[in-house]
Amino acid sequence: MTRFDRRQFLIYGSAALGSSVLFNACASPPSTNNPTLPSTPASPNAAAAGFKAAMVLPGIITDKAWNQAGYTGLEEIKSKLGAETAYVEKVGQADQAEALSDFARRGFNLVYAHGGQFDAAAKQVAAQFPKTFFVVVNGAATGTNVASLRLDNLQVSYLCGILAASVSKSGKLAYIAGQEFLATQEELRGYTLGAKSVNPAIQIASTFTGDWNDAAKAKEAVNALVSAGADVVYPWLDNAAPTALKTAEEKGAYTIGNTVDQFDVTPKTILTSAVKRIDLAIGKLAALSSKNELKGQLYSLGLEEPDVLYLGKYGASVPQALQDKVKATQEAILAKKITFESCSEAGKDTRCVKGA
Repeated sequence: MTRFDRRQFLIYGSAALGSSVLFNACASPPSTNNPTLPSTPASPNAAAAGFKAAMVLPGIITDKAWNQAGYTGLEEIKSKLGAETAYVEKVGQADQAEALSDFARRGFNLVYAHGGQFDAAAKQVAAQFPKTFFVVVNGAATGTNVASLRLDNLQVSYLCGILAASVSKSGKLAYIAGQEFLATQEELRGYTLGAKSVNPAIQIASTFTGDWNDAAKAKEAVNALVSAGADVVYPWLDNAAPTALKTAEEKGAYTIGNTVDQFDVTPKTILTSAVKRIDLAIGKLAALSSKNELKGQLYSLGLEEPDVLYLGKYGASVPQALQDKVKATQEAILAKKITFESCSEAGKDTRCVKGA
């Protein structure tokens, strides 16, 4: 079935189908001027007959976070495009290229690399398999047969930063992620900009654990950050996410969920969640690929797609007045009264907010 000893591929039967979907593409950095996207079509036709899509995931599909969202997208492709689908989970960096290559050798038309950490491997493998299209989710890689799909992490994390700074009593916030690359950098930047729009003197400490799934590392990072004074913790992790959130709650800190609505993980301390329906976006790109309309560029979606990127359920610690403030800020972003532009700060290229 597979040459990976510790991994299992699940292959599903294929069916004939296809459909017409419009999906807006834009160049980096992400913008907020994309037109409304229709949903992935539910009625297959002959256009996608024999279409095969696969996904390589860094974690497990039951993590209730990033990997589960990716797997849900693959299920969307199976159910709405009738495609043959497969996946492999828990793929470490050393095995990335081989996992992607294996699906290409087996004749899959479309292979998703589920995470920005796959950028280099995807570009390397794509050059060897020109008949297969590779999509890096949350990536930056592009090429003849390589595209990247990204949600505007900066926009939604800006709103989270406003919430965090508004409830913080210590004036110290924390951000945790598994690795540092463009998507996590932009999320941290948005969180920082949003927080400083409320309190310019607020401090934001960040930690990159080096492992999206190691619960022990996540717990250690949270304990250190909260002990240093942070009273709001915003983690972007995979299988380790629940541990990070629960540890923060146990230490008396507020929490912000990520990727999926994680209200139920820490219902007493959660402020909200940055919900990223990457599964829906994954399905839309597959529809393009099934019609040979996918291009080697960055596809980006922001708050203008309210079914894809939005804030989750608010916790009891967020008063209505603060919810209203966040809503007004979101409307200002959509109206382009608040924009995020390239700038230089401390000698580094980054993003700055204009009009706040």
